[in-house]
Amino acid sequence: MQKLKKPELCRFKQRTETLQANNHKHHLHPFSDNGALAQEGARVIEKAQGVYLYDSNGNKILDGMAGLWCVNIGYGRQELVDAATQQMQQLPYYNTFFKTTHPPAVRLAEKLAEIAPEHLNHAFFTSSGSECNDTVLRMVRHYWAAKEQPDKQVIISRKNAYHGSTVAGASLGGMTPMHKQGQLPIPGIVHIQQPYWYGEGGNLPADEFGIHAARALEEQILSLGEDKVAAFIAEPIQGAGGVIIPPDTYWPEIKRILAKYDILLVMDEVICGFGRTGHWFGSNYYDLQPDFMSLAKGITSGYLPLGAVMVSDKVAEVIRTSGEFNHGFTYSGHPTAAAVALANIEILQNEGIIEKARTITGPYLQQRWSELAAHPLVGETRGAGMVAALEIISDKTSRTRFDDKGTAGTLCRDFCFNNGLVMRAVGDTMIISPPLVISGQEIDELIEKAWKSLDQTAKALL
Repeated sequence: MQKLKKPELCRFKQRTETLQANNHKHHLHPFSDNGALAQEGARVIEKAQGVYLYDSNGNKILDGMAGLWCVNIGYGRQELVDAATQQMQQLPYYNTFFKTTHPPAVRLAEKLAEIAPEHLNHAFFTSSGSECNDTVLRMVRHYWAAKEQPDKQVIISRKNAYHGSTVAGASLGGMTPMHKQGQLPIPGIVHIQQPYWYGEGGNLPADEFGIHAARALEEQILSLGEDKVAAFIAEPIQGAGGVIIPPDTYWPEIKRILAKYDILLVMDEVICGFGRTGHWFGSNYYDLQPDFMSLAKGITSGYLPLGAVMVSDKVAEVIRTSGEFNHGFTYSGHPTAAAVALANIEILQNEGIIEKARTITGPYLQQRWSELAAHPLVGETRGAGMVAALEIISDKTSRTRFDDKGTAGTLCRDFCFNNGLVMRAVGDTMIISPPLVISGQEIDELIEKAWKSLDQTAKALL
């Protein structure tokens, strides 16, 4: 981080402390121990440009997580500001209820149908990924009821999956700490093994484990009864669960099972969508043909809240001919958010950002990231496109973790931030998801700071 003169440090510190105190008085943070945060003081980020953040103490920080997996085109793009300004001057808001639409919603639905897999030609707009997955739950069950199969209600998900933090989203997700609060999951949702070879594969070869993990789906379908199972929901790559990249055998076997039992496939593309894997969607990356895709985050590069559920022609035809679908949100298809999404997609297309991530920067990131496997603390590195993870381990041969699970990751995360890098910890797994526009030089900087932080973590632990 940059060094400041003493008077500047005092001025920054005083201002930061005031902001932190007021934050504690009035602001409850998501996924936080708010009492502990008050003692430590929240980090205050004031501005951003490109792939860098700037905090209230004047520090420059490389954002290795693109916000929350979302700032795909980087910070400070004036085109998105201009799109929002122009739309707000013309029609800042109107709803899409009561037989009404507006040009931004129409154009965005058309554009999404253009870039999505060819059988996904219908968009239902929301404001977030959580709302998308709430919508999916409602629409999946309505679909089967409309087809006179009302008993097909159960949705199968995976342990350690993340599908949002609303009641339905958290229930669809498979994270135990979330389920412990609020008596979750709600009925009709069950969870199977995740395809996490490094953590759960034991002595099985990766390809064999991929088949084994996929067949947990078939076992669950047969246990419940295929006449009871409505859909399987999954991320192409599990993001918040620790960038879990399934073995190559996993998705082909899942496709076979779903086809055999006539089960709908829901792909949660909230993280993988809009270029994260070097393709428009993770479904392209794995050659999947989902019945639903949940989209958010990268749809606007995080500049405004927006989500969309892409619905297949097969499902949309049933929904359109089955009467009123009693579901929606005040901000469904918000015109300003839609205008920003259109500008964002135009930048991704016109500047060839996704193609560059697939052919140049993504391969370079993965090459440099794999070098971290030589560090004494690292048991595995893995990645795809512009997302990656590494496992902090106490013994490489046995894959033994440190006794106090999560301590090593937390230490490393904090060292990263002190070194001017945002890298996220999921237990003792460190993950990155930088803006797609990161340069080769900035990738080198990321790796240098990650290695330095790992060295500091090792010194603290060993």
